[in-house]
Amino acid sequence: MKQYKIAVAGTGYVGLVAGVCFAEKGHQVICVDVDEKKVETMKKGICPIYEQDLEELMQKNYQAGRLNYTTDYKGAYKDADAIFIGVGTPEQPDGSANLSYVATVSRQIAETIEKDCLVVVKSTVPIGTNDKVEQFIKDSLVNNVKVEVASNPEFLAQGTAVRDTLEAKRIVIGTESKEAERKLLEIYEPFHLPIVSVNRRSAEMIKYASNDFLALKISYMNDIANLCELVGANIEDVAKGMSYDPRIGANFLKAGIGYGGSCFPKDTKALKYLAKQNGYQLKTVEAAVDVNKEQKIKLYQKACDRLITFHDLKVAVLGLAFKPGTDDLREAPSLDNVELLLKQGAKIYAYDPVAMENFKRKYPEQITYVNSPEEALKMANVCFIFTEWNEIKSVKPSKYKELMKTPLVYDGRNIYDLKEMKDAGVEYYSIGR
Repeated sequence: MKQYKIAVAGTGYVGLVAGVCFAEKGHQVICVDVDEKKVETMKKGICPIYEQDLEELMQKNYQAGRLNYTTDYKGAYKDADAIFIGVGTPEQPDGSANLSYVATVSRQIAETIEKDCLVVVKSTVPIGTNDKVEQFIKDSLVNNVKVEVASNPEFLAQGTAVRDTLEAKRIVIGTESKEAERKLLEIYEPFHLPIVSVNRRSAEMIKYASNDFLALKISYMNDIANLCELVGANIEDVAKGMSYDPRIGANFLKAGIGYGGSCFPKDTKALKYLAKQNGYQLKTVEAAVDVNKEQKIKLYQKACDRLITFHDLKVAVLGLAFKPGTDDLREAPSLDNVELLLKQGAKIYAYDPVAMENFKRKYPEQITYVNSPEEALKMANVCFIFTEWNEIKSVKPSKYKELMKTPLVYDGRNIYDLKEMKDAGVEYYSIGR
């Protein structure tokens, strides 16, 4: 196996996971970030994000000398064989992707590299961005070196990011030359995974098309769940019946209060914007965005139909992260609902096993944070469940009846069996059942 000297720009979910996994497979990796405090923390073996197995691999590969961290991009980029760009591309108000971080790294690369280099964009970027990145770098080059840009989108899910990288179903690479393709194939050779090699624009589109298809699937099931409630069907039974069809599959059929996180909301809006810029309307994607927006506050609206007001009521909120296994709050349904509850004067007692510190940054004083679901439920008038953590799922139905002043539960993740909650004396509302 050929060992490559790899620099990774950005140490968020995309960059850090990629860098650590490249080191795990034997490459020499240096991760670059502008935050000195964050770099020093990572050098101490402390992971800046909550992600299963990541911290252990960081420590292992740092101690083995294959992985390091720095703020010195000049030193990191100048003699790298390949530079992977894994910086954020946040959503702008109009739905387009903000490419300023990608542009900054591209300029730094152009002004720094001293030998021929392959630049690989892992960040999710609009179709055609890799072409612009390559031209931008070539226009700004200081030294007489050869640069090629390739696309290598990530397909990791938060909470399982390390496994999704080391055991990926496929690796997608987009190149415009045999030489760039060869280098990427060599970098990924020790992963022993299927590789789909296409041109750059196709690789960029595969990323958006994949994420948006999954978002469509979720929104479709949520739409069907809402109809199930009206006609007396059970969405879980419907999903089970659908899952046996191999054309449909069993994944992403679970109804709830909408998708969140760093990918689906941003990527659906970005593709919708891109289509509009090209004079085309992606009606299916637009529908997914609209359904998801409405779905997030479905439980709140149900509760408003039942209660005259939330003013001065103790409201237990169980789960803050957008899904289990992560402390990420981006586009989390909890944010939309908490904001509405606070405006009505609710006294919120919130619990999440890992995301409370992040939530405190947004609501440092307006909310009471507690150390267990039971503490949140004690003498509560109403309970909302937004994340299906095991710590929350393990609370028995009888506990709601025992601890709450009024056993009124709105479950956005369909954790509990309808009959068990009814038998326990709990007034229970879920999605599509």
